[in-house]
Amino acid sequence: MSDEASKRPVFDLEGNQALSNDDAYTRRDVPKGQLALAGPSRKFADGHMPVRGDLAHVRLAGICFVPHYAVPMPHRAGEKGAVLRIAPAADAETLHTLGPGDGFDVLDIAGGWCWGEADENGPVGYVEQALLEAVAP
Repeated sequence: MSDEASKRPVFDLEGNQALSNDDAYTRRDVPKGQLALAGPSRKFADGHMPVRGDLAHVRLAGICFVPHYAVPMPHRAGEKGAVLRIAPAADAETLHTLGPGDGFDVLDIAGGWCWGEADENGPVGYVEQALLEAVAP
């Protein structure tokens, strides 16, 4: 692809401008050569670190090898509090109880359940999404 072609907008909408080759957000260097881990991926006990087989907290990048890393979405328990569970089920074992207003960093949401950790470095598990409120950044 020519340099000029790489600067053209994907969609030709009125007011689009060519992208700069110096824009670090749109022009990332492509790694060359073979990519490999620099060391072993660390393993942690369930419920202690925000990592599972498919996803980990972004702060664990370079420590744990998983397909995806997530930036936490800050939430807090609603006025009735919330229960942190080992699995996404109402009858799953309780790991921790969040009091009203206690922080919970959400890393994944699926099927009405949020997976994440109680504040930074707290216990990790699942909370019913309806029991949490998003916190504005």
